[in-house]
Amino acid sequence: MKALLLENIHPGAAEAFRRAGIEVETRPGSLSGDELLDAVSGVQLLGIRSNTTITDGVLDAAKDLLAVGCFCIGTNQVDLSAAAERGIAVFNAPYSNTRSVVELVLGEIVVLARRLTEKTQRMHEGVWDKSARGSHEIRGRTLGIVGYGNIGTQLSNMAEAVGLRVIFYDTADRLAHGNARRVPTLDALLEQADIVSIHVDGRPGNAGLFGAEQFARMKPRSMFINASRGMVIDELALRENILSGHIAGAAVDVFPIEPKAQGDEFDSPLRGLDNVILTPHIGGSTQEAQEEIGHFVSTKLVDFVSGGATALSVNLPNVAAPRPPGVFRTGYLHTSSPGVLADINRLLADAGVNVTGQSLSTQGDHGYVLTDTDQVLPDGVLSALRRAPQTVWLRSYEL
Repeated sequence: MKALLLENIHPGAAEAFRRAGIEVETRPGSLSGDELLDAVSGVQLLGIRSNTTITDGVLDAAKDLLAVGCFCIGTNQVDLSAAAERGIAVFNAPYSNTRSVVELVLGEIVVLARRLTEKTQRMHEGVWDKSARGSHEIRGRTLGIVGYGNIGTQLSNMAEAVGLRVIFYDTADRLAHGNARRVPTLDALLEQADIVSIHVDGRPGNAGLFGAEQFARMKPRSMFINASRGMVIDELALRENILSGHIAGAAVDVFPIEPKAQGDEFDSPLRGLDNVILTPHIGGSTQEAQEEIGHFVSTKLVDFVSGGATALSVNLPNVAAPRPPGVFRTGYLHTSSPGVLADINRLLADAGVNVTGQSLSTQGDHGYVLTDTDQVLPDGVLSALRRAPQTVWLRSYEL
């Protein structure tokens, strides 16, 4: 079995695969086009971050692919439906870099409020500009969080600890943490917040969430931070509002078009603006976060190929079962239809096979069953299951 890891994934992931007896190839940058199609040939496990796009065409070329690991939070760079149709599991790291992103955002809030970007630039130019003009404490200011998921809620907790008032807006029904207060609409948040921080996911509906209309609704001299997805904001509209002085400062970590490899040229209409922090998509790029992500995602991939576990897969039914030693496990992915579990158990009973454990889950168009037995399944049972019209794949494991 072979794993291909792209985009400088932490070495701990490669070590985890090698310990499991999996051959590993690593490449420093992202791949696209024919180069990506050639690279995925003969690969069973593929590891990527946010800059490699896995389309239906790429999945077609990856005939041996069993699973994709997104060594990051987002999975919008993968065609999840196309992967599910082929029975290819996709895993990500929804929690591992949360703290790193939150710390970056909090640091940026202080830097923007004190206008430190301009102060340090003038010092490097040899100018001593000891002035408090435009410099403020963040204590008592209102932070508006758009998207109150894993990152948004942790930011909420830490922001309150340094004296910020917190309001949030989310389309989902989220429990408010601490003294944070939900507001009913995005417009209501924009009209009240001194600082707006975006933490939404990459679903298509969030594209263009922030444009000229939203920036205009923000309070005069407020600050704006985006560490979520580049496609969420209209960069030209943000530029105009910074140049006009309506937005006092901004920090942006993600961009609609990002360079593919280290050292490539970066271009953006936000370059060269005063009190604007531009960072190269490093919200989760701390040594601690990348090590944890490498461990977390590689463990999920190894558990999947060695024992059929799909816990926290983003596109297949989630099934996690204990791994008692000395049992034989069968993983069966099928299109969702009534009576599948009964059919499996009838075949096993007719063959005199004793079931020691069984777990089933359905999600969307698919169902997934893990069945543990005290003996290897007879060839007749395996053949009958493989011939069934609802079968996507069937795999056996000795635990």
